Amino acid sequence: MNMYYAPIVFDAFMKVWWLFLLGAIISILKTPVIKGWLGELAVRASMMPILPSNNKYGYISLHNVTLPTPDGTTQIDHIMVSVYGVFVLETKNMKGWIFGSEHQAQWTQKVYKKSYRFQNPLRQNYKHVKALEALLSIPADKIHSVVIFVGSCTFKTKMPPNVTYGGGYLRYIKSFHLPVFTEEQVHTIISQIESARYTPSLATNRKHVRHLKARAEPTANRLCPKCGSAMVLRTAKRGSRAGNTFWGCSSFPKCRQVVNIS
Repeated sequence: MNMYYAPIVFDAFMKVWWLFLLGAIISILKTPVIKGWLGELAVRASMMPILPSNNKYGYISLHNVTLPTPDGTTQIDHIMVSVYGVFVLETKNMKGWIFGSEHQAQWTQKVYKKSYRFQNPLRQNYKHVKALEALLSIPADKIHSVVIFVGSCTFKTKMPPNVTYGGGYLRYIKSFHLPVFTEEQVHTIISQIESARYTPSLATNRKHVRHLKARAEPTANRLCPKCGSAMVLRTAKRGSRAGNTFWGCSSFPKCRQVVNIS
């Protein structure tokens, strides 16, 4: 009986094998890592024809930049350097409705009837900006944080000008039209970043992920992201956060860095 049905089953499978392959591909494309990579790729492709690098006042772009920090590493999706400033770009490939404001720690993504919380991307990009500020020793007002949402999402709350959708980031970057660096300074900045960054590789990505997991572990020992000293658990004694626990730098009051516990 089995011998009789085997050719029929095999023939049926050969007619629909592509459905199994398609399902596998769709599942892979939905993973956070692949979605993030596709979002970064879309941004990289969109910036090339609009922000040229082949003229006197062009833009020089760097991608997937992993830099050392006092407490491990930080990974920046895109950096654009021009005479008009340094632009630090964080990409988010998301769908659905997006709710959030500049000062909220958590934003909300709503897909149909389900809601998901995610870290305020402006806060996420803040660490990238501070890492570059420390590395380059240039004024903070010459480094600009830009958040780019791609995918089929819609903002349902008013966003700051530097939180953009699709190609909106291009208009934001081009709104800075007064030179603040010379061409020589631009090339010096590029050289400093290239010298400090880790080589883009799977090994670098794995190392960065390990650092992220270590920082996310509530009981793990951690270092201050600002000065590198040990962080200690403290409890707020006054104000609206009285009773809440947070990580504070052991070098206080010399260093006043704090990290909230999610």
